[in-house]
Amino acid sequence: MTPRTPTASGSVHSTDTVRSTDAVHSTGAAPTGLLTITSPIGRIALHGDAEAVTRLEIATDGVLSSDGIPDSPTPVLKRAATELAQYFAGKRTDFSVPVRLAGTPFQQAIWHQLREIPFGAVRGYGQLGLATGRATAGRAVGGAVGANPVPLLIPCHRVLASDARITGYSAGDGVSTKVWLLDHEGIAHR
Repeated sequence: MTPRTPTASGSVHSTDTVRSTDAVHSTGAAPTGLLTITSPIGRIALHGDAEAVTRLEIATDGVLSSDGIPDSPTPVLKRAATELAQYFAGKRTDFSVPVRLAGTPFQQAIWHQLREIPFGAVRGYGQLGLATGRATAGRAVGGAVGANPVPLLIPCHRVLASDARITGYSAGDGVSTKVWLLDHEGIAHR
């Protein structure tokens, strides 16, 4: 388990990979990078800097928000691309590339819980709420899961309803993208 540390604002972040908005601002503006890759679920745009991936976008209907912008890869983005290629080839079950996520303390707590879901396993929205001290906050949990800026790297696709039903997916082409990812990991769903 990754250690968690409170920031000055009270946000909780992992000391090695997940940092709060305060940490992003305190380090100053770093040059941003972009790397677009192809995958079995469509094109993926990786955004970040020299230290971390800050956003992962899966094309929706073949379109990325960064279309028309030339790639400017950083070593971290190249590493993320390699790890994703290994994942899609069935040779990787988790990711070690650093990510930096800006979000509320509640979102940060949910994203930390998502990182704890191993390859091939699932959690329910209620389980995530319970783990973060908000057992009855199903909608808020769903909102935080859907706001994950780095799907795949933080596996929000591994969250299902308590009856193993897919209730939605905000990345890529939605439910069809989630079905592909669940099938890839051998996760039963309906």
